Amino acid sequence: MYQPLAGTNDINIGEPEDDDLSPDTHSSMVFHVDKASKPRWNHLENLDFFFTRVYQYHQNSGLVCMMMQQVLEQVQFIFIMFFTTFLISCVDYDMLFRNKYPEHVNITDKVRLPDAIYTYEECTDNISWKLVLVLVLASLFWLLRLAHISYLFFQFWEIKQFFNKALEVQDKDLNNITWEEVEQRVMKVQIEQRMCIHKEMLTELDIYHRILRFTNYFIAMVNKGVIPLKLDVPFLGDNVFLTKGLRYNIEILLFWGPWAPFQQYYHLNDEYKRPEKRRQLADELNKRFLYLGIANLVLFPFVLLFQILYSFFNYAEVIKREPGSLGSRRWSHYGEVYLRHFNELDHEMTARLNRGYKAASQYMNIFSSPVMAVISKHVAFVCGSVFAVLAALSVYDEDVLQVEHILSIMTILGAILACCRVFIPDDNLVFCPEMLMRRVLAEVHYLPDHWRDKAHTSRVRQEFSQLFQYRAVHMLEELVSPIVTPLILIFKLRFKALDIVDFFRNFTVEVVGVGDVCSFAQMDIRRHGSPTWQPDDLLDDLSEGDISQKPVMAADGGKTELSLLHFTMTNPNWKPPHESTAFINALKTQAQKDMNNLTTVPEENALYSSLNSLSCGGGGLGLGTTSTMQPWMLSGAAAGQLQQSLWSPRGLRGRISHVEGSRYGPSGGILCSLRQSNVEGGIGGSSVNTSGPVVDPVMAPSTILSPTSLYGRSAAPTLPQDLTAVDMSLSTLFLHELHQRHRVHPPYTDIQQPSSGPQGPPGGIFESPQPSSGSGPHDPPGGGGGSGVGVFQSVTLDSHSVHTAPTGSDTPSVLFRQAQERTPLLGDP
Repeated sequence: MYQPLAGTNDINIGEPEDDDLSPDTHSSMVFHVDKASKPRWNHLENLDFFFTRVYQYHQNSGLVCMMMQQVLEQVQFIFIMFFTTFLISCVDYDMLFRNKYPEHVNITDKVRLPDAIYTYEECTDNISWKLVLVLVLASLFWLLRLAHISYLFFQFWEIKQFFNKALEVQDKDLNNITWEEVEQRVMKVQIEQRMCIHKEMLTELDIYHRILRFTNYFIAMVNKGVIPLKLDVPFLGDNVFLTKGLRYNIEILLFWGPWAPFQQYYHLNDEYKRPEKRRQLADELNKRFLYLGIANLVLFPFVLLFQILYSFFNYAEVIKREPGSLGSRRWSHYGEVYLRHFNELDHEMTARLNRGYKAASQYMNIFSSPVMAVISKHVAFVCGSVFAVLAALSVYDEDVLQVEHILSIMTILGAILACCRVFIPDDNLVFCPEMLMRRVLAEVHYLPDHWRDKAHTSRVRQEFSQLFQYRAVHMLEELVSPIVTPLILIFKLRFKALDIVDFFRNFTVEVVGVGDVCSFAQMDIRRHGSPTWQPDDLLDDLSEGDISQKPVMAADGGKTELSLLHFTMTNPNWKPPHESTAFINALKTQAQKDMNNLTTVPEENALYSSLNSLSCGGGGLGLGTTSTMQPWMLSGAAAGQLQQSLWSPRGLRGRISHVEGSRYGPSGGILCSLRQSNVEGGIGGSSVNTSGPVVDPVMAPSTILSPTSLYGRSAAPTLPQDLTAVDMSLSTLFLHELHQRHRVHPPYTDIQQPSSGPQGPPGGIFESPQPSSGSGPHDPPGGGGGSGVGVFQSVTLDSHSVHTAPTGSDTPSVLFRQAQERTPLLGDP
């Protein structure tokens, strides 16, 4: 639809503009305006779809690559259908296996391939009605996908025009521009053309909210344990189960399906915001889970058949080429959710987990069963001996391969050898689980508290395998997903309906120009931060009401704080709100204080421990602990002679478009803050050699940073290209060290006030505080009335903040010297 504009920023869509600041609820459309032969995008009514497609277009290298991928997937689906039909109905397996012979062939002659294939008439006669039904359903599915691809083509054609004309980026240049640069150009177009009519300027966080609206909800629900993913499997114990199929069903019901609580994708239904409707909505959601589970049960034979065929065709060649590939590992679907930050795009998460893959693999490989190792060595010896003899005989005379089942035996022996190698430990491996776990933490950013100093135990290894699983286990989970998914929907998820309704009401906020988003995605330190993850300077500013609400309102595992740090570093031009800025500045101040105290009490220094972990052993980090600390211990002249680099570039995976953050590195991390502070004044106020130019660390990122320059003993060279990842690793380790210090020596205590009724909110863990006279049919075991938050009082005693029960209560005071946060699904602390 084309429509003229009255001016550069004027908006005219054919009707008066109202004063409502919430997003419009019309259907998605794009308005273009011809002005000096230049298209304009002045009112995009569904910015969620638009920004998501802009991101997909950039990450998938443009329209040609995207459409080619879709078309070839359609061709692949046709191939699977016809090839499966051919194998079932057109192959004479008795002839193929030489159980019978053609009339014109002698017994000693080989059976030709055409002799083992039925004629066209015989093939059609062998097709049963069941196979016809499957083919009809598959054809309908194929036609629906074809219509969807046609729709996507026109949608992404508009995105192509937007990139080429509005952003001035051609398709050939997509691989050479980062997402952060695309963001900056999009925000410039917003100022010029007002894509969003409710805000004059868009921020990076607004764009991320649009793209990751439902992803942030799902991450928060898993983090708070609202979505149950833990199963008690007989003989296997507790296991976490999350597959693509299960997540797809949950998202249909909760986010974008026809009966989802969201209207037009960006507005939560007003009924979900009214407490008096919670039970009615929970009953309706309970029924929808039940109906969806029944539908999955009805369709599971067809879905299971497709899963089996797809897995067979997809993995058969890989297994034949590399039999040990199923023994390798990958991050599980649950691991990707558990380890994902709020407001983290797919390519950012992938880059981060890929950096942690090597350390995670090394950690899992150092564990081996002595019994299995002994058995595997002997089995491998026997199988290898037989395989070697058969291989030698076949080289001597190829007629050996004509002997019946020789090739089958050799193939089976090769597979057994590959499986045995998985259980035989490498003789050159060094058992250093704690160091490897710290390396994993530096990259993936999240690990449960109770894993600390216990990385050598089998329990931690077992729980880590829930995040980092064998590919064979992943394939098996996807195969059984059509059977397990409906059972989870019917027998587990539908009984969490009330908690889900309460979660939507209590953790949804409306953002002007964006709509309803998960409040955790705002990364509000004041509301969703945890006191044990705060720098010391901020703990003094927390009121008693803030601390008392933390157990219910805070994200588990420091996800709010770490997400804020990650978003700040990957979007260096973003201006955080006041509370977030205060947190980041306090963290930098704490790091600078610890740096100045490195020579006094290093064993109690969080920065010392962080640098020690960062420098121990790999990931391209270079120096050992002694060399890392050496610049503080040496004089200025001696430190100036130290030329070893602390960080070396670890390389970029794929192309520039897949790089997380700015190509010029961050400007607000702990590492950059320490460098800037010490270049200006040195450690402890020592003088700095400032001869020569001091290069801007943001604008010149291509060289390597040395400890001498980082801590102010010489002129500052430029920073490495992948400084964002290094700075985030250091900040993560430093924040975890502060958290550990607060757990061991907490600056506050928690005493819960007894309520007049049973503990916990009625019906759900996120119910707003209100009195209740009884329990209902949806109440959890042991849950009834009472207040969920704000039940602590604070008094000052000997300069410590102590939370006690109200005056007159007989409840004894309990001091939590080992404050332990709950980590969902990965075992109790």
